[in-house]
Amino acid sequence: MSSTTIITICIIAYLGISLYAYIMKTQLDFWILSIAVGMFQGPIQDLSRSYFGKIIPAEKSGEYFGLYDIFGKGASILGTIIVSLVSQLTGNLNLRVSALSILFLIGLFLFRKSVRLNQKNSECGQTTNV
Repeated sequence: MSSTTIITICIIAYLGISLYAYIMKTQLDFWILSIAVGMFQGPIQDLSRSYFGKIIPAEKSGEYFGLYDIFGKGASILGTIIVSLVSQLTGNLNLRVSALSILFLIGLFLFRKSVRLNQKNSECGQTTNV
């Protein structure tokens, strides 16, 4: 399986995990959710960094990985804001985590689009700079 396929599977799994959080009611549900997060967190972090390293220009890797890090921090801030706002506006504790599913859908769409663009550029013989 290619790294892009596994990353896609992990994003879809996280989408499912965030939706599962909405129906979570028991301690067993919490453990199931925790195990699922543990199964997909490592692979998605490792493979996304590796994939990113493949598609950026080697001579500018420091700049690109700096940008990667900034976007990672921005995503953690955005996620916290979404969870907080949903929690405050609805009072539903389960809905707050499920609201993150919107980010996973957007991320899945953008990732698949970038993969298609990268493959198209490779077929045309162009560089794979994204």
